[in-house]
Order: sequence, then structure tokens, then C-alpha cells
Amino acid sequence: MRGLLAFAALFVAVLGKKTFEGHQVLRIIPKDDAQLSLMKNLEDMNEFELDFWRGVTGVSMPVDVRVPIHNLESVKMYLEAQNTEYSVMIKDLQVLLDREQEEMKSAARASQHRNTDSFDYSSYHTLSEIYSFQDMLVAENPNLVSKIVIGQSYEGRPLNVLKFSTGGTNRPAIWIDNGIHSREWITQASGIWFAKKIVTDYGTDPTLTAILDNMDIFLEMVINPDGFYYTHTTNRLWRKTRKPNPGSSCIGVDLNRNWDADFGGPGASSYPCSITYSGPSAHSESEVKSIVDFVKSHGNIKAFLSVHSYSQLLLYPYGYTMTPAEDQAELDSLALKAVTDLASLYGTTYTYGSFFDALYQGSGTSIDWAYNQGIKYAYTLEQRDTGTYGFLLPANQIIPTATETWLALMAIMDHTYQNPY
Repeated sequence: MRGLLAFAALFVAVLGKKTFEGHQVLRIIPKDDAQLSLMKNLEDMNEFELDFWRGVTGVSMPVDVRVPIHNLESVKMYLEAQNTEYSVMIKDLQVLLDREQEEMKSAARASQHRNTDSFDYSSYHTLSEIYSFQDMLVAENPNLVSKIVIGQSYEGRPLNVLKFSTGGTNRPAIWIDNGIHSREWITQASGIWFAKKIVTDYGTDPTLTAILDNMDIFLEMVINPDGFYYTHTTNRLWRKTRKPNPGSSCIGVDLNRNWDADFGGPGASSYPCSITYSGPSAHSESEVKSIVDFVKSHGNIKAFLSVHSYSQLLLYPYGYTMTPAEDQAELDSLALKAVTDLASLYGTTYTYGSFFDALYQGSGTSIDWAYNQGIKYAYTLEQRDTGTYGFLLPANQIIPTATETWLALMAIMDHTYQNPY
């Protein structure tokens, strides 16, 4: 297997990255149940090789879809024949990708990365740069930060978790993760910024100081390192893991459909080529199983916060059922506080609600699993934007996005600290 992986890496180096010249992202708004059903069929059948960036939710709710250039005319004709409205969100995807790559090259030339103070938080970084940042942060703050390797990815990369702690054993703790879907680069970039923010603000920010004097924070910046590495080397828009699926030529599992929370139910796919493929069984993927084992062995996680993009949403359980969570009133009230705090900085508006109501039905998600384990404060944040750039958010929005997201996280973490259970 390792020999095959080495050959694949050489193959990529020779042939280069997948390009998306002429690919467009269309925004489609189904206006009635018939058009909604049409969109769901397109999503399930994938006849036109469509990549759903923003999935099918409900009538009058936007659906964002990347359409390959060779199917573009056919898709537009099909939609027009069905009297389904659409607009072009991104005219040529490769233009944005080229701009992103140029920005990264410029940032790499200008940055020295001698320590975490000189680290460039306003640029996107490779996996090796993130690993280096983690080690620098631990070395600079040995009394506050440590690195735990909770497992390995399919391709053998370490699954690193930073532990922020002021001492004690098995204290109440908060879990934060980023990058479960590899193409959501703003989440990994935000995780870097969060880590530096914690060490900078401890001792100066009374709220964070009180939290860390009594609780630990665990931060996993890159849940899906294989997929993330692949987005840098081969396919910028890759979402899943890189584990082969026996009996199929299609690669990877959607890690946010692999959890034991109505596994394999509506909102997940059993088709290995789907971007929402759930995998062969719950917790079959090492990237998920490592978190499950860690959280269960710890036994005292009080908040489980998973950072995604995009859509500007704050979601709480459940995703797989319309049945309200037992703590829905408190979760909803806290979500309102969190999005209000977030909006106070730049006016960025977030929608909030249960995963099922505010986004779509989804089974096998991490926050539903966490809530069912007794972790009351379980939330998913979908960061900027609402579709103008989608997964290709410009680097100049990294720090503003991370800064406003931190306000929402702080609201949830402070409430968790103030309301022990």
C-alpha cells in the first residue's frame, strides 16, 4: 500500500493539479415541491457530475452547485426546460483558484515562520506548515499547551490535538475541531488563529482566564489531514478522506456522516462516489474512531464544537430527526447569544437553529453523536460566506472570519463554564 501511495505522489507531481477551467457555480432556487424533488433527484443520481456545494434543503432555499464545463450547457438547458430559476455565482472557478495559489506563493516568499509571533495568520497554509505551527506553539508555551496524538489517518498522518490546560487531571473540558471536510480551508486557518488567541489572551482576558483556570480546551485543527493534503497537491475541491472503497473506483468517506447517530439514515449516501458517502459502518474511519475513543476515555467533555464552512449557520442537534433535543430551549437561547456576539464585530449575520430545521436532514453527524453521549453543548458552526466565494474564501477574510467566530465560541464556552452539569 505504501508503495502505491508513493507512486501516486509521483504521478501527481508529474501531471499536476486538477484544473477547473470554465467550471461554474450555479445558484438554483426551487420554487415549489416539484422543483425541490427535481433538485433532490439531481443530487442523488448525479447524472451531470454535479458537485453540490450547498445541498438541497427546502422550497425557496438556495442550492449551490459546481457544474463541469462539459456539462454546463446541458444543465442550463435542463433547468430552463423545467422552468427552474438559476443564476451564476462563480463564472469561472479556475480564476479564483489561480488567484488563491498566487496569494499563497506570495505569502510563502514573505513569511519566515521563525515563531508563532511571525507566523502569517492572514494566509492559507499547507499541512506541514500547520504541523510546524503546532510544535512551535507547544515549545513556546509548555506550561499551557501540549500536543496529543490521538491516532493516525488512513495514509499514516498524525491526528494532532492541542491541549490547553493550567493543570489538574480529568477536568471538565471543551472540544473544538476544524477541517472535517478538507476543502473548507477557512476552518483550518481559523483553528490556527484560535490556538494563538488562546495563548495570547490567557491571563489578560478575564473570561478566557476563568475558563482555563477551571476547564481544559482540546483543539483539533485538521481532522482530515489526508484530504487536506490532497486539496493542496491535487484537487482543491476534494471533500472526503482518501481511503479506497472496496469494490468501487471512488475514493473516500464523508467523515461527518460516519458517526453512530442514525448512521446510514436520510441525508447520507450509501454510494461510494457520493460526497456524502457514510462509509461501510459507523466509526469505520480512523479519523472519526480516534475522536470517539478520545472523548469516551476522557469522560468529562462538556461542549463539542465543530467548525465548518460555508453558509453562516450555527446549528445544534438534531440533524437526523425532527424530534427536538431535550435541551432545545437552552441550546436555542445560547445560539442566539452566540450569533449576536458574532455579529457585533462586523455585522455578519448567521442563521441558527437545529441542524434539521436550519440546514437539512443529515444522519451520522458528529454533534448528534456528541449530544447522544451526554455532551449537552454540541454545536456546528458554518463560517463565511453565503456563496459569493463558497469554499474559496479569499485570504483577506481569514482573520475577520476567525475573529468573529471566536466571539461565538467564547459565548458557548463561557456558558458551558457558568452552567456546569
